[in-house]
Amino acid sequence: MKISLIQMNSQPDRDHNLRQALRLMQDAVDRDDPKLIILPEHFDWSGGTPREKFDAADAVPGGRAYDILQDFAASHRVWLHAGSLLERVEGSDRIRNTTVIFDADGIEVARYRKIHLFDIVAPDGKAYRESETVERGTDLLIYEINGLRIGCAICYDLRFSRLFDRLTQAGVDVIILPAAFTLQTGKDHWEVLCRARAIEFQVYFVACGQWGAYPAAGGETRHTYGNSLVCDPWGQVIARASDTVGVITSYLDIDRVRAVRNLIPMETHRLDLANMAVRSVFP
Repeated sequence: MKISLIQMNSQPDRDHNLRQALRLMQDAVDRDDPKLIILPEHFDWSGGTPREKFDAADAVPGGRAYDILQDFAASHRVWLHAGSLLERVEGSDRIRNTTVIFDADGIEVARYRKIHLFDIVAPDGKAYRESETVERGTDLLIYEINGLRIGCAICYDLRFSRLFDRLTQAGVDVIILPAAFTLQTGKDHWEVLCRARAIEFQVYFVACGQWGAYPAAGGETRHTYGNSLVCDPWGQVIARASDTVGVITSYLDIDRVRAVRNLIPMETHRLDLANMAVRSVFP
């Protein structure tokens, strides 16, 4: 199955972001004719103040970004894994960080809401407090296209292997992770984590990121790492974006998944360790 990843540089400007997404998706369709297009985290809105993010959150379904992507999927007969957008929650003082999947008829297949929220202080001292504005998700999600079972995750989820272990138990062949990884953490952790997840769970790992600078609260400028990539189930990077906005295209082959799993049959060796005792011995 042919897929295209859209690497963007989203800003606190929905019109700008939607124009950029539509242009790049059209480029992917015209050049590569993929079966599935993947957008990054926060494709519709990135940066700004917490108040601006809250005000920018839109209806799902029925919001502008939602409607534009739904129309694109239907008119171009292509599946869309719509990165993540800011979803308004009626009656709540928080929003959701939400992936929406559309099939080639423009019908919503499912939604995944980010589970692990990014609350850290980066090495340069910049504080990220996603939980101040975002309500965490409560469910995992798998959908199927062309015989491939696809598991969903978003950005910071990447660091939590138990999520992927649970998806593997449900039989996924591919993980798709839209992201807006920071430049500082990305340069040290992005590739190694993506490749590790592909290797340990014997799946294609598809990670589609934001790239470049954007303005945040208090006049601060922040930078995302980009380097959108596709890892095969052996952990090899088979496609990678350069340091700019653009499109990369790759193939997912279920026979490759089967071959790796037959070579090293981890699933038959995987043990349930939840009830296994831990012996602690301290001198």
